Formats: sequence, structure tokens, C-alpha cells
Amino acid sequence: FICHGNICRSTLAQSVFTHKVASQGLSAHFLIDSAATSTEEIGNPPHRGTVNKLRKVGIPLVPHRARQVTWADYEKFDYIIGMDSYNLRNMKRMLPNDTENKIHLLLDWSDNPRDIADPWYTGDFDKTYNDVLEGCTALLEEIKKEL
Repeated sequence: FICHGNICRSTLAQSVFTHKVASQGLSAHFLIDSAATSTEEIGNPPHRGTVNKLRKVGIPLVPHRARQVTWADYEKFDYIIGMDSYNLRNMKRMLPNDTENKIHLLLDWSDNPRDIADPWYTGDFDKTYNDVLEGCTALLEEIKKEL
């Protein structure tokens, strides 16, 4: 999961998806991580708004420190999933020639594809969580078809 700084949306998605996968007994089939397109937050823990929202809904926070996406990620993962069109543009610049069609937006699999707003700017971690949950649910259903 990829966002701008890797402290809000992508870490939220990483924790939500990890929880969903584990609750369905599918952990052995997945390697889940998150990263940033920028270097602004490298080494920082998840944003307190992400931590608080996960605590509120009872989802464990996956221990994580912000890092930047690399070409090794493209080679390692089957899906490289951004949160908004700005992330998507930067991901395609950083990981050019997506010949395996791995780069997507999280809500591409939902009934209402759209960007997920950055709570760093909006302050609305509830809305971001709802969008991330919708995207993670739809993505997991899509991937389960391939298992």
C-alpha cells in the first residue's frame, strides 16, 4: 500500500488488510507492507490519528516505520496500491513500465472507484478509515478469486 508519506493512509490500509486476512485464516498467502512516494516521513511511526482510529475500531496496528517505495517492491509484490491519483502518478514515475499491471488505486475494486482523501490535510480519519475499509474489503474479495 502506497501513499505520500507512509504514516496515514498506507499504514492504515496495511493494518486493516493484515487484520482482514488474518481473521479469514489467509495470512500464509500474503505478504503485506506499505511505503511512501516521498522521503518526507522516512523512519517515522504511523500518525497518531491512524493509531487512534485503529485502536478505536479494535484493529491491531502493524508495527511500521515510514519508508520509500523501491523497484525491489515492484519485483517482490503482486499489487502496488496507491491511495489517490497523485500517488498513482508518482508511483508510475518511480516504477516505470508497469508491464505486469501491478499498479492500481485501492478503490479500483470498489463499486465507487475514487481517491482516498489524505487525513494529514483533512483531519478526517473516520472518512479515511471507511474508504480504506471499503477498498481493502473489495481487494481481498478480488484476490480470493485467485487463491
